[in-house]
Amino acid sequence: MFSPQELSEITKLLTPDHNIVITTHHNPDGDAVGSSLGLYHFLKTKGIEATVLTPNDFPKFLKWMPDAKKIVISEYKRKIAGEALYNADVVFCLDYNATARAGVIGEWVRKSHAKKILIDHHQMPENFDYVYSDTSVPATCQMVYHFIEALGEENAVNQDIAECLYTGIMTDTGGFRFRSTSATTHRIVANLIEKGADPAKITSNTWDNNTISRLNLLSLVLGRIEVVKDGKVAILWLKREELKSLGFEKGDTEGFVNYGLSIAGTKMAAFFMEDLYEDFIKISFRSKDDVDTNQFARKYFNGGGHINASGGKYLKNIEDTIEDFKNIIEKEDF
Repeated sequence: MFSPQELSEITKLLTPDHNIVITTHHNPDGDAVGSSLGLYHFLKTKGIEATVLTPNDFPKFLKWMPDAKKIVISEYKRKIAGEALYNADVVFCLDYNATARAGVIGEWVRKSHAKKILIDHHQMPENFDYVYSDTSVPATCQMVYHFIEALGEENAVNQDIAECLYTGIMTDTGGFRFRSTSATTHRIVANLIEKGADPAKITSNTWDNNTISRLNLLSLVLGRIEVVKDGKVAILWLKREELKSLGFEKGDTEGFVNYGLSIAGTKMAAFFMEDLYEDFIKISFRSKDDVDTNQFARKYFNGGGHINASGGKYLKNIEDTIEDFKNIIEKEDF
């Protein structure tokens, strides 16, 4: 958490006469959008109208959240996003540890003269003016709640804040099942429910919104799932033409990698997908126990993240990428 001195300085910055911008990473997920909107609604309780910027669009199943329509999607509104960051006095950097992860707005954030406040749970954060980094916390949404607590403003948490923060915690913990989910996480979730977050509503809005394209893609992926390394590693993959022919929409492949990890005996799953527009392979890794996908992704696949959940990219075609992965994984000891 921020030191008492830092919290005092931050409190002085959080006033209606300051231009405050909230940013998050490229390809925003539930934790990114939830933490951004949760903080946005908290600032509203203080009379502050902040601007939320995402580098690019986010999945439809997250757009039910309160005021999600007010988010400025920078790839569509570059001028508005650029002006917001140029005029900003304070920039919150949520759920990313380096400006390079903020896509089209990353360079603008880096060059901004605003005070930059990082709240994030990924490893190896860059230098910002104020840094709250904790890799043991399962979701940035939980960290935003801790931040509100540290400001002595827990009573300000209303239903809008609660719904947004609950969504991010739920999605980034895989439905409260990942190892980093703690007793503290559950206590916070209980508090959010008491503040108005409805688990049934949030779960339905977020996870019961499958598109036909998602189900068709999932059927294809599950029909050819491969298990290697004596049943310890599952491999899933999709090609660009398959995404196009089955009507891929943003967010359709969210969580596909988890199906590989659900196979009895597996310790790691990898999902490979050709990017729709550029010649590289996007990779998602998930693991159980002490199998460190973060170090694995950093070492071999130009990526990183958390111990049990990380991502990467590879510049070969998908067949060669999977073949290289198989060769690498056989040398790993787990």
